[in-house]
Amino acid sequence: MRGQERFIIDLKGMKEEKATFKFDLGNDYFEALEAKDINGGTLQALLEVSKVGEAYLLDFQVGGVVIVPCDICLADMEVEVNTQSKMEVRLGDQYQEDDDIVTIPEEDGTLDVSWLIYEMTALAVPTRHVHEDGECDPAMLRKLEELSASDNEGGGSDPRWRGLEKIKSTFKE
Repeated sequence: MRGQERFIIDLKGMKEEKATFKFDLGNDYFEALEAKDINGGTLQALLEVSKVGEAYLLDFQVGGVVIVPCDICLADMEVEVNTQSKMEVRLGDQYQEDDDIVTIPEEDGTLDVSWLIYEMTALAVPTRHVHEDGECDPAMLRKLEELSASDNEGGGSDPRWRGLEKIKSTFKE
């Protein structure tokens, strides 16, 4: 992710036991990540890093609005996101992820949090995204209606469905 060095946290070089990072994220952030599930948005991410012994505790808070396609008309729509997550990072021999514990190479000592923030955000977006009634793209709705009407006309339905209907009627009797 070129130009996104601001997301690299130098854990090994932390001078104090606690540090706070604030990230204002816009469409350029999602474009740089080549995010497939989120088309854009405006988010604020707050990260608090605390050094506790040999571990680093990361506390993320992300809030704002993301742009995702509507499941019905495919037009962009805004969805509000507000999420929080904690994880532990340790220094070790090689990069490794286990549940909420991430181990990073000790010789590097840095962690890129850009993808972690994206994953948290994507998981906070509801599984189903649909516009409120009357807000879907009318041209797309007309096209969908045309296609679904032509599929149901004149008995041109898929013969496999007719076979399933026979089975279904047998169980009803």
